[in-house]
Amino acid sequence: MRNYRVTVKDDQKHIVKGHIKLGGTNPKGEEIGFTNYFMEKDGEPFFGICGEFHYARYDERYWEDEIIKIKMGGVNIIATYIFWNLHEEVEGIFDWSGNKNLRRFIELCGKHQVYSMIRIGPFDHGEIRNGGMPDWLFGRPFEVRSNDEGYLFYTRRMYNEIGTQVKGLLYKEGGPIIGTQIENEHNHSSAQWALTVGINDMWLNSGSDGNSHMLKLKEIALEAGIDTPIYTCTGWGGATTPVPDMLPLWGGYAYWPWIYYEEGRLEGMNEHPATPEYIFRDKHNNKIPKSYNFEPQYAPEDYPYACCEMGGGMVQFYKYRFAFPYRSVPAMTVMKVAEGCNLIGYYMYHGGSNPRGKVNPFTNDLATPKISYDFNAMIGEFGQVRESYQRTKLQHYFFSTFQKQFSLTKTILPGDTSQMDPYDVDTLRYAVRSSAGSGYLFLNNFQDHVENYDLCDFNVSIELPEETIVIPSQGELTLGRDSFAILPFNFNLDGMKLKYATAQLITRIEEDGEAYYFFFVPEGMKGTYVMESKDIISATIDKGSIEQLDGNTIIKVAEEEDSLIHLVSESGQKVAIYTMTDEQSLTFWKVNMQGRDRVILTNANLLVSEGDLRLESTDQEMVTLSVFPDFDASFTSISGGELLEITENNVFKTYRLKAPEKEIHFNLKRINNDKFTLDFELDAFHGIKEALLRIHYTGDIGYAFIDGELINDNFCNHTTWEIGLKAFEHRLIEQGLYVYVSSIRKGKVLNSNTTMAGWKETTKESIVDIGSVSLVPVYEIKITI
Repeated sequence: MRNYRVTVKDDQKHIVKGHIKLGGTNPKGEEIGFTNYFMEKDGEPFFGICGEFHYARYDERYWEDEIIKIKMGGVNIIATYIFWNLHEEVEGIFDWSGNKNLRRFIELCGKHQVYSMIRIGPFDHGEIRNGGMPDWLFGRPFEVRSNDEGYLFYTRRMYNEIGTQVKGLLYKEGGPIIGTQIENEHNHSSAQWALTVGINDMWLNSGSDGNSHMLKLKEIALEAGIDTPIYTCTGWGGATTPVPDMLPLWGGYAYWPWIYYEEGRLEGMNEHPATPEYIFRDKHNNKIPKSYNFEPQYAPEDYPYACCEMGGGMVQFYKYRFAFPYRSVPAMTVMKVAEGCNLIGYYMYHGGSNPRGKVNPFTNDLATPKISYDFNAMIGEFGQVRESYQRTKLQHYFFSTFQKQFSLTKTILPGDTSQMDPYDVDTLRYAVRSSAGSGYLFLNNFQDHVENYDLCDFNVSIELPEETIVIPSQGELTLGRDSFAILPFNFNLDGMKLKYATAQLITRIEEDGEAYYFFFVPEGMKGTYVMESKDIISATIDKGSIEQLDGNTIIKVAEEEDSLIHLVSESGQKVAIYTMTDEQSLTFWKVNMQGRDRVILTNANLLVSEGDLRLESTDQEMVTLSVFPDFDASFTSISGGELLEITENNVFKTYRLKAPEKEIHFNLKRINNDKFTLDFELDAFHGIKEALLRIHYTGDIGYAFIDGELINDNFCNHTTWEIGLKAFEHRLIEQGLYVYVSSIRKGKVLNSNTTMAGWKETTKESIVDIGSVSLVPVYEIKITI
């Protein structure tokens, strides 16, 4: 058995505040502020969880449901880019209507008690045309992204427009907008001027005038009325970071499609390299002033380590078609939080579609699909929920529930990790966050672009000043391939000391004088709780075993099923521990309904708002809803389905429901191996929330059209191409759908063998084939309580 060790000599933070020029108060007297370690709300640690969702890339009819879905994932801040070129595509004519209605989007965030961060540019990037700059700026005699007065004139006009749109929605006015990002990757990143591509491929200025430009933009934003408690900037790659006036935000991506466009360095490269993103580091330590993807122009301990672009997915680029592993996202969360991050941010959290322009029909970055911006995000282009959503949700509940204690913990590494090889997947990767001898052991067995294996037969010794905790003290650990874990040690379980658990904590609620803690067992592990016996007068378990050893109560839960432990302390405090398997945990939700916290287990997507509970289910008309504690009143009404039965066990009351089964009728006509059409009956989309068209194909690019208009596209990477059709239902019934797949052309040669400029392409081999085509219903059952 292999033993890993980490020594915790000093886990006390030196927390200070007042030196960061950020913060503010709303009309209710609520206050946002910062220490050098974390964000504060009303003087208490607040763990920010930010998810990016671009309003302009989504049909405004469905914004509200998707905002609710994001909130249900444990997100408490929604960030959104304001793309200049979508709002002022034609110079001097601003459009804030339809899916460009920023004001309505922010109002919906406020309605559902989610904070918002507006990323106002002027340069955004975001894989959109010109990085968000209008085309007509190219035709002006000044340098963009600089203090040139010509450029600042137009920037001021745009900021004034934004200020008008958000007036009354700022935090100081009682609104949800708590933060503003100025520019993006200034002095680090750029984008192509789309007008020039194909001729000489000119790029925008990557940024001039450094801090003075960023501070000038902030000054202009304030003049425009964009006055928020927080101003941020992106910090990586040597970008301009004017502290203390702005909080630099960091991030990390493990999938880099852009590298396949570099010349020279990666000439002839066939494989993406394994990245160092999944090696633990300490990003809040003055003794380690710089590390991989983190080179701050300030002392790390002076400002919180916070993120805005943790890879919640990645967009497909034409030259790199990857199948995105959804477990990479919660693994990234484990890494960033272990490194000291107390404000996490995902890009993207929710995918979307590029809107059509008025002057330029396609608004995409030219390396990416013209329409699709699914981004492999936790919530997809058409509202699909992925495994990354289900797993990060559990992490978010934990961070929020225990934010006051967790934010005080300090990163401790087992040693110098700077020279670790990302290709070494045989050595456990681990770190600790600890405060006053209590904390969490972080484990990681995920590495991008490498085949991972189960890590078996190991334990970890945490050497504290007063004791050494060995996890596990009996037996050994296994961590499944592509898995990760956050294990508590010396955790205060309502007055009883949990020495350690080989199970991951999710949340805590109270019911009838008893504190209920919810855990799950990470893949590969056996769930064990080791408690100090002196605190306990009674311990029982329904499925598992309990033994006394060396002053500890050792509780082992049954494998492959849930279990319930009841503990009673000497003071009479009652504690229950409910443990799930890794698979069961994916059905876990925490909600606040009827004024109290509840836990719900369901195989559907759960949307809760204003007393209504909705169950969104893909291709499954049967849905179960297990609730603890049960609702305080019976169902007032059920629409979109019927209640079949109610059952109870020792924790949950379970409702079994059924939506009317729907078969979506369509007529498929295959024209040849690269084309087909679909025609739909009048009631094809009636009675369902969404219809997902699933296409399995081989080729280069898939294109979907309605009456000649491109509505979606897909770079073939041999995964299923999904298109949500509900938004187009009336047009589809009238005009049908046409799908074309372009071929992979091997041995392509362009010939010009005529004096009349006649070009002709020849290929040695053309590969294209459309396989199965199916339509899958998405049901929604609405329950009013």
